Amino acid sequence: MRRIKRNYELDMTHGRLIPKVAAFALPLMATSILQLLYNAADVIVVGRFTGPEALAAVGSTGALINLIVNVFLGLSVGTNVVAANYYGAGDFRGAQETVHTSITVSVLGGVLLGIVGVIFGGTFLEWMGSPDEVLPLATIYIRIYFAGMPFNMLYNFGAAVLRAVGDTRRPLYFLTVAGLVNVALNLVFVICFHMGVAGVALATIISQLISSVLVVQCLMRSPGYVHLDLKKLRVTLDKLRAIARIGLPAGFQGACFSLSNVLIQSTINGYGAIVVAGNSASSNLEGFIYASMNAFHQAAVTFTSANVGAGKNGRIRRTLGACSVLVTAVGVVLGVFAFFAARPLLGIYSPDAEVIAAGVPRLRMFGLTYYLCGLMDVFCGVLRGMGATIVPMVVSILGACAFRILWIYAILPLAPSLMLLYLSYPASWILTGGVHLICYFRLLRRFPASPDEETEEEEKAS
Repeated sequence: MRRIKRNYELDMTHGRLIPKVAAFALPLMATSILQLLYNAADVIVVGRFTGPEALAAVGSTGALINLIVNVFLGLSVGTNVVAANYYGAGDFRGAQETVHTSITVSVLGGVLLGIVGVIFGGTFLEWMGSPDEVLPLATIYIRIYFAGMPFNMLYNFGAAVLRAVGDTRRPLYFLTVAGLVNVALNLVFVICFHMGVAGVALATIISQLISSVLVVQCLMRSPGYVHLDLKKLRVTLDKLRAIARIGLPAGFQGACFSLSNVLIQSTINGYGAIVVAGNSASSNLEGFIYASMNAFHQAAVTFTSANVGAGKNGRIRRTLGACSVLVTAVGVVLGVFAFFAARPLLGIYSPDAEVIAAGVPRLRMFGLTYYLCGLMDVFCGVLRGMGATIVPMVVSILGACAFRILWIYAILPLAPSLMLLYLSYPASWILTGGVHLICYFRLLRRFPASPDEETEEEEKAS
């Protein structure tokens, strides 16, 4: 089938890269920030209207939630890579089978995750050593949150399909609607009905339901490569294998990152509810910086995948360059702002002076170093777009996850302090990013640029 470019699609295989990467990443950045606002609205509302224990309860579940869901979210990365490959190559049938396989997997995976989270969420929190005054509220929140997991998975996989053709605008529109609903329902459930953490969790899953319905309707109405026909929902084994080949290592890597974060959260839990609350507020703010930078990781994956599919190997190195420049700029600007505005930003989450004081050191340290994490992710994203699966997973697990665990058990006991614990993050980003870059240059030799793929003028301009 001849590919017809539509106004919401983006031609990733021709033209100057920095403007196109920015056009792709900016809506995705806004989308990711809106997703974070789900949790931020939860944390802010309970922190200001319920108390430090509720703030700690909601904030302390993040690492555990990420640990449980990251394997399936990794499959959405596989969806993005595989669908972008077929789109770049002009393979309509391959793209269609990928779409229907992905949506089917998202529903099945969401149901499975929901069952696990509802049944075992409280037990997992106990294993993490959640403070006694926090555990009952955290258990309520996590069980309700996981009841909505099928909607969460469906939206994320649907958005991954749209990103494969360069469409990052419509997911933004859907999250805008859902985010406004989430904020409104938070206020109603907590202030009017005094539902506490149960109210903010319920508001979140209603919002996720809305976003999932909107993305499914969008795919059903979209012609061409990303069209979804509910009658064709099935798993095509070769497409599932292709998605899993990319996605499972990505998901396993994400789960290992989350495992190291769970261990760090468990260490922080030992300092009491006030420190947990301050750490939770800081972590939530850091999430906005990470989400902004992660848009360029997604751009690196998608642009590289599309150009590999189209045989435009010469654009791989320029994709890395464009994404690296942009992610550094965004990370430095936002990080410096977080450093100087740490106290008023934390004050949004809680008026408690002790909670604010507990969060300031972490937020300032992360603000100055978080751009290193963005670069690490861009390097990893380009490797995945080039079809590498095991290497970036192993490097990330050893360089970040295992290194952080070693830090907790070998370095932290030498001078126990929260700041030394937090320093494990930038140290792991430098180590992992450096090894990813070495792997990229070695792998690049397998992707020689063809002489006729672009003019010399295009290369200089991009």
